[in-house]
Formats: sequence, structure tokens, C-alpha cells
Amino acid sequence: MKKFYVTMTDKYLSGWGVSEGKKNKLIIECDTIEQAEKIERSARNRSEMRYINICMTKPRYGSNVLETWKTWDELGEIWTGVKA
Repeated sequence: MKKFYVTMTDKYLSGWGVSEGKKNKLIIECDTIEQAEKIERSARNRSEMRYINICMTKPRYGSNVLETWKTWDELGEIWTGVKA
């Protein structure tokens, strides 16, 4: 089954804590393009998220990026619009 990935830079979490000296990339794995588009819309409404993209290949970043991986099923209503 083909997966979709929504990637974004979390401006708030980048550069400090476990991300000190790094960018913090949130990567959300989705099962459908519809899920990915919902996540993209939600991310665009959040002021701390930048550089939001949907990709069809598994993203990988260099050592200057802290990757935080989530799946659609791990996210709450604020991201998915679906009540738990």
C-alpha cells in the first residue's frame, strides 16, 4: 500500500532542548491522500509550522535535523478533524 508523508518544520521546537542546534521536522505518515491533505490544511493553520509539504517517498534528512515521526492514527482531532 502506498503511503503519503506530510512534512513540516516546527519553528517553536527547533533550536533548543533535544533539538539544540537543529531543525525539528514533524513527519506524519498517512494511508491516503485525503488524510495527507487534512493534515496539510491543519498544519497551515498553525503559526509554528513552516515548509509544509506532501510527499510520496519516505523523507530523510541529514544530521542537522531532528525527525519526529507520527502516524495518522496517533494524532488527535486538532490535526485530523476526527473525534476519538
